[in-house]
Amino acid sequence: MNDLILSPRARFAVLAAVLVGLVFDGVELGLMPIASLSVSKSLLGAAYTPTLGGDWFAKFTAALMLGAAIGGIALGNLGDRIGRTRAMGVSVLFYSVFAGLGAFVKTQEQMLALRFLVGLGVGGMWPNGVALVSECWPNASRPVVAGVMGAGLNAGILLLSQLARIWTISPDSWRWIFKLAAVPAVLGLIVLFALPESPKWLASRGAVKQTMPPLRELFQPQLVRLTLVGILISSIPMIGAWAASKWMIPWADKVGGSAHVGYKAATQGWWALGATLGSFAGAQVASWLGRRVSYFLISIGATALTVAMFQFTAPLQASFHPVVFAQGFVATLFFGWLALYLPELFPTRVRATGSGLAYNSGRFATAAGVMVAGMLFTALGGDYAKVGALCALIYALGMVAIWWAPDTGGRTLDD
Repeated sequence: MNDLILSPRARFAVLAAVLVGLVFDGVELGLMPIASLSVSKSLLGAAYTPTLGGDWFAKFTAALMLGAAIGGIALGNLGDRIGRTRAMGVSVLFYSVFAGLGAFVKTQEQMLALRFLVGLGVGGMWPNGVALVSECWPNASRPVVAGVMGAGLNAGILLLSQLARIWTISPDSWRWIFKLAAVPAVLGLIVLFALPESPKWLASRGAVKQTMPPLRELFQPQLVRLTLVGILISSIPMIGAWAASKWMIPWADKVGGSAHVGYKAATQGWWALGATLGSFAGAQVASWLGRRVSYFLISIGATALTVAMFQFTAPLQASFHPVVFAQGFVATLFFGWLALYLPELFPTRVRATGSGLAYNSGRFATAAGVMVAGMLFTALGGDYAKVGALCALIYALGMVAIWWAPDTGGRTLDD
């Protein structure tokens, strides 16, 4: 039994490495919402229009989500085959190297291709990092550890927003942020060559002969229902976050304009602060109230606050940032919830693949949803408020979907 437990020092090393990896993952997720209009104004020149800028924002987001969906499934599967740490190191190298190359693009199409490649690493980081930490920490610590994992992504978005308030991201000065996004490559190498592997994964590989590929096993009769439920409950908050919530940033950028150049960064900062707290609290709420009831209540709150953000306030109004903060807090409770729930749903031998498939399949739907939102944006004449409010209704589906999910409270991560 002692062979299945890392030393305290090794466990904290794993937690620190995964947390930093997720923070930089969050930087990648927050990069284009805050930089997209500046990038488009710079690269399109005289051809730029506000509606075209919103259309390209949707395309950049869809490319990242599509890449993340593919990367999460492929690299999650890789984590079950070659180990959590190796697959995580590969993921960090993918998102950092290709993000850094964004500093040298000359066209929108080049940036679009790079955002897809960045997405591969962004998608692979979460399932391998969460599986690794979940397996290296004892069950008594899991709600807190899951909360830390959930908060990591949004802490990265918060970090980025504060950097953007200090150093301006504008049509004349945006390439620096992509160069900075290449720094985590150092972490990728450290993880690849120095971080200890999950003892549970090592034991499962030695004790059980793998009879079929993990991805195929997830769709066998004994696991297919869990797989489909995991995909459904992960897809709803993912689509809501990217097809609805994220429109607040370019909306703030447009309304703030050159007269309030730091307003978009402040908006993202208020949202990210709420999101960091919310994604940490999500696992605690799930532990206190139960998995099903907590998800149901979060769905109600996310629907109400997202509609309120787009319909009952607006950028530059005094009430806007408080509502943005509240929406960020409530809507991201989902992600701390998922960090606790998804590893409980799948056995060790397919945990990274199952978590990655569930979490990232939502990104396929999100990519499609963002493109539909982009077309809706154009059809509505560039009305951010209407697009955001209509797309916010996706959160309401969670009130129904959660009752098909099994209640995993009280389970351990042993098979």
